[in-house]
Amino acid sequence: MKKLLNYFTIAEKVLFLLSVTLIISSFCIFDRENYLNLFSSLIGVASLIFSAKGNPVGPLLMIFFGLLYGVISYSFSYYGEMITYMGMSVPMAVFAFISWIKNPYKGNKSQVTVNTINKKDILIVTITTVLVTAAFYYILEYFNTASLILSTVSVTTSFTAVCLTYLRSPYYAIAYALNDIVLILLWVIASIYDTKYICVVVCFIAFLFNDIYGFINWRKLQKNQKT
Repeated sequence: MKKLLNYFTIAEKVLFLLSVTLIISSFCIFDRENYLNLFSSLIGVASLIFSAKGNPVGPLLMIFFGLLYGVISYSFSYYGEMITYMGMSVPMAVFAFISWIKNPYKGNKSQVTVNTINKKDILIVTITTVLVTAAFYYILEYFNTASLILSTVSVTTSFTAVCLTYLRSPYYAIAYALNDIVLILLWVIASIYDTKYICVVVCFIAFLFNDIYGFINWRKLQKNQKT
């Protein structure tokens, strides 16, 4: 435990504690029943702080978060979110975890080697994202998904994020931050009908700040590794 605490900087500890406090407080105020929401949120924020360090534990925890989030999405008929996470984000998180494990920085298994993506990578990600988005739009429309347009945009940002995570690019965090904004809007709509979903809104607000920090820290890691 002491080694784990020393692993994180003071700023990272503060960010994590503030995120946890915000999530637990919102649960106590607006929910107090659905512990699955609370548990998944805490796993998610833990995943992000490890990912921000370039630690493979991050995508590993994201696998568990994706499974739980899929269940939560199903409860409000956000089939787009459920299908996206269960059928895309979770499998891609598995590939990302394997990619990070296979590419440690100078043998340090707790830090992945940051990659600089090239034009070919960008082209492949762009084309694949467009195809996946188009396919999911019709799938989500078929299932009468709530907030179809926002759900489709969520597929776009989420797929881009998991691809960049697999490629070990710092810009994975930017893509996830954009996804957080979309999800905040989605769950604000849900919370209008049921206030317990305010907890999910707060969760993704916490995720947004963690992803912004993740991008900043990965840029530092990239610079230090090149040096």
